[in-house]
Amino acid sequence: MNKIKSFTDLNVWNEGHKLAVLIYSITKTFPKEETYSLVDQMRRAAASVTANIAEGFGRQTYKEKLQFYYMAQGSLTELKNFILIAKDVGYLKEKDFKSLVERSNLTHKLLQGLITKTKTFLNPKS
Repeated sequence: MNKIKSFTDLNVWNEGHKLAVLIYSITKTFPKEETYSLVDQMRRAAASVTANIAEGFGRQTYKEKLQFYYMAQGSLTELKNFILIAKDVGYLKEKDFKSLVERSNLTHKLLQGLITKTKTFLNPKS
């Protein structure tokens, strides 16, 4: 197992990054009138996931790390909401919707694992 030296070594950051890149790519096809509303919100939420993971990784205490990982989780949940809205208003093709749901669920699962692991350092069993 390789030592994690940077936030870019975290699986959850890498999956979140792939999700953000996919969001940027797919939202290019959205109607122009959505540029400063749904597109902007989706892109900001997606970027916020990895930004909070990175910031949490850089923090010194486990309590601080956990705070940022929870913010990443909140941004990811917000993004999932926007993905559903985009599908329901007809902006997402079924294939793109499925791809975004898969990638966001994987990122969520990995993030939950990071949160759980971080909590064990915060409250070690005696």
